[in-house]
Amino acid sequence: MSTVPRDADGLTSLGAGMLPGHLGVRVSSRTDDEVTGELPAGADGFTTVELKTDFLGAAREGALRCRAVPVHKGRPMQLWDATVTDDQGRTVAVFRCTQLILWPR
Repeated sequence: MSTVPRDADGLTSLGAGMLPGHLGVRVSSRTDDEVTGELPAGADGFTTVELKTDFLGAAREGALRCRAVPVHKGRPMQLWDATVTDDQGRTVAVFRCTQLILWPR
């Protein structure tokens, strides 16, 4: 599991003062990248096979946090779920990513 704070202040916002949806994906994806220490020993890295994000709310200010949890950690593929929350702990987005593990040739 990983919890990564991301300061939302100063980032590009929509006219209503809300953060655009792609920032939720960026926070989730960044967290996913930071858990690569969870890769099997000897793996070179990973590439994203599928990415799905559902937006459930809006973050108007403050920090975004993302907690990533492995659903499946196999040798050829991994599946991760992540939840993005705002400063008040409200869920802003949920994220699921399937990763293909890359091995040396």
